[in-house]
Amino acid sequence: MAVTYWILAALLGLLYLYSGGRKAVQSKEQLAPMMGWVDTVPMPVVRAIGAVEVLGVAGLVLPPATGIAPGLAVAAAVGFVVLQVLAAALHLSRGEVKETGLNAALLVMAAVAAWAATTF
Repeated sequence: MAVTYWILAALLGLLYLYSGGRKAVQSKEQLAPMMGWVDTVPMPVVRAIGAVEVLGVAGLVLPPATGIAPGLAVAAAVGFVVLQVLAAALHLSRGEVKETGLNAALLVMAAVAAWAATTF
C-alpha cells in the first residue's frame, strides 16, 4: 500500500507543484492561454489557489516521509479531492465540459491517495 501511496503522491506532487507554482507567481496574461478561467476569477483568489496547491504537496509528502503527524497526508489528499470538485464545478459553470476529464482523473487519484495514506 505504501508503494501505491508514494506513486500517487509523486504524480500529484509534480502536477500540483507545477500548476500551483505557476498560479502563485505568473501574471493573468501568462496564465490565460493554459487556464482560461483566470479571466473570471480575481487574481488574489488565483494566487491563493496556487499557494494551497503547493502547501498541499508539502502535506502529501512531508508527514509520511518524516513520520511526524502522518494524518496530515490524509487531510492533504482529501483537500485535493475537494479542490477538484470545486474546479470541476467551475468548469461546468463555464460550459467547459471537456475540461472536467482531468478534474475527474485527479479527483480519483487524490481519493485513492487519501485511502492509501491511512496506512501510515
